[in-house]
Amino acid sequence: MKRFQTNQRGSVLIIVLWISFGLVSMALYLAHGMSLELRAADNRAAALAADQAIEGAARYISEVLYAYATNGVMPDLSQYDAEAVPVGDARFWIIGRDPAWPRSHSDRVYFGLVDEASKLNLNSVSTNQLQYLPSMNWDLLNAILDWRNPNASGASQMYYAMASSPYTCKGAPFETVDELRLVYGTSLEILAGDDVNRNGILDAHEKDIEGNNQCDPGIFEYLTVYSREPNFHSDGTMKTNVNSAAQLLPLLQERLGPSRASQIMVRLGPLPSPSLLAFYLRSGMTADEFALIYRDVTTTNSRYRRGRVNINTAPVAVLACLPGMDDNSAQQIVSYRQTAANLTSIAWIADALGATNPVLLQLAAGDYITTQSYQFTADIAALGQHGRGYRRAKFIFDITEGAPKILYRQDLTRLGWALGETVRQEWVLKNTL
Repeated sequence: MKRFQTNQRGSVLIIVLWISFGLVSMALYLAHGMSLELRAADNRAAALAADQAIEGAARYISEVLYAYATNGVMPDLSQYDAEAVPVGDARFWIIGRDPAWPRSHSDRVYFGLVDEASKLNLNSVSTNQLQYLPSMNWDLLNAILDWRNPNASGASQMYYAMASSPYTCKGAPFETVDELRLVYGTSLEILAGDDVNRNGILDAHEKDIEGNNQCDPGIFEYLTVYSREPNFHSDGTMKTNVNSAAQLLPLLQERLGPSRASQIMVRLGPLPSPSLLAFYLRSGMTADEFALIYRDVTTTNSRYRRGRVNINTAPVAVLACLPGMDDNSAQQIVSYRQTAANLTSIAWIADALGATNPVLLQLAAGDYITTQSYQFTADIAALGQHGRGYRRAKFIFDITEGAPKILYRQDLTRLGWALGETVRQEWVLKNTL
């Protein structure tokens, strides 16, 4: 009997131990689940904070442009913050492009606004300019022309009709650069090049297609549909047309004096000037004199001038596409502007290339260049608290009508991490250790 009681007590102990083990397991399981739920809630809160940081960044950039981008001046990085800017517990970065870009492999992203006038306008660029873009080929070139031409009848029409989901050639201006994805002959390699996540550097997960240890982007990087320059002042009055003597003479007399104004008018003669560069070269004005009237003059009575390239900000690849230019003359311009002090008007390009350079005369034959910008890209990436909740959105701002206005917004979070390894180490990994 005693032995039976001992066995009974042993069985009860085993049952109690199993129950205890089960309860402990359930407690650990529930605790683990609660921990995961807490982490998920924290991540959701971080993502919401990052979303709000992007909204705050957009408002901040609007204020920066309103304060510093007057008269088409590209804001200087010393005038605003673009890196790890706090918004509550979140922070945002404005992904930009190094003025010396493209550059060798680096994990350090350049931060700042991007000038849309530093690119070729997809809706106004000529065939002769477009063909010199990196990775451009004749099939794609013709397909682009067909896409924007209302009377197009090119070979690309058949491609669209025979697609798995057939569609028609647009036959109208491009509304966004991303619309190129629909055009015959494009591929990710042509559009994005090495820079798949479009942050201006060659990240570790990206392939160096050319094997040259630098980030070679696709044509996305060099094209825009937004660049336009107003031919009117902030009060709505039109700028002075240099091809109208009745308009030009009073302006010259006011800024340079009657005697000097008369000398310039005699030198100009009766022939119209096709561009402001041609006007400057013919006028005999000094660069300082031209700078006094540059922002107040135009060569046309239209309300806007579209597609000019800003020689103060354009990269070598874009400058090389302009009439008469090549890689050497484009690099000559970029090298000159890196050391020059006064870049307020286009007059400095005559000093950069040389007044007798035939390239200068070809540039002057059309209205191709400017030093003013009115549209800017703000490529904003943000992190919430503890370096979580990564978000990214691109905004296009326009200031031609005075107050900054958002023309376009695109979510780029899908492209993955774009802030480089340095920011990852400083703001993400240190919060997970």
